[in-house]
Order: sequence, then structure tokens, then C-alpha cells
Amino acid sequence: QVQFVESGGGVVQPGGSLRLSCAHSVSRFQQTSVGWFRLVPGKEREEVACIGTLGTSTQYAESVKGRFPVSRDFIKNTVYLQMDNLKSEDTGIYYCAPPRPEYYSDYCSNFRLEAFGPWGQGTQVTVSS
Repeated sequence: QVQFVESGGGVVQPGGSLRLSCAHSVSRFQQTSVGWFRLVPGKEREEVACIGTLGTSTQYAESVKGRFPVSRDFIKNTVYLQMDNLKSEDTGIYYCAPPRPEYYSDYCSNFRLEAFGPWGQGTQVTVSS
């Protein structure tokens, strides 16, 4: 089963930064939007950010808007989530995924949890003093 691979998580103090990476070696990666999601303790998996196929269209959850810019490198086949001014409530497992075929969109117009998958292992982010 085709999956994207997340990396870059770690432990950081409040106010600190991390950069998460989402990599895939298949050329299809370059032809799809990519969404970031997180599983926060005590909550269901939730949307974080999405970037469109061309890298010019983005969407963000209100809780991360202005703090977590998303970008993509077409040469490296990688999507990045730069996480700045981290807060304790950002602690969780972060996942990236493409839209499911029936919800495909170049512009993240279907950016909601049920429209994306499959899920990989994720990368743990812990924000703690």
C-alpha cells in the first residue's frame, strides 16, 4: 500500500520550532495535494494544513494559522510543515497523507479528515517545558 513517510518530530519547549517532513518516492507525489493532520491526546485526529498540487494553494486550521506554514520541494519530493511558536496543545502525533481518489483535488478543496489517507506511522511532537 502506498504511503507517505513523516519525520522531524521531537521534544521542544513552548515557543520553540520544529520542521516536519513528508516524503514519498513515487512520482504521483508530485501530482497530488498533501494534507497534514495530528492526533492530540484525548481528541480525534484533526486537520492541520494542506498544500495544493502546484504549491500555491494552502489551507490551515485556525489553531495553527500564522504559525505553521506549509511548503513543498518538487525536486526532493518532500512537503514541509514549519512549526513555529509551538504551544503545549500542539503536542501529538503528526501525519501526512494524500487525498483519497474519490476526493482528489489539486487545491485542497476537500481538506477534511475523512477525505485523506491512508495513514503512515506519523511523527511525535512533544511541546513541554
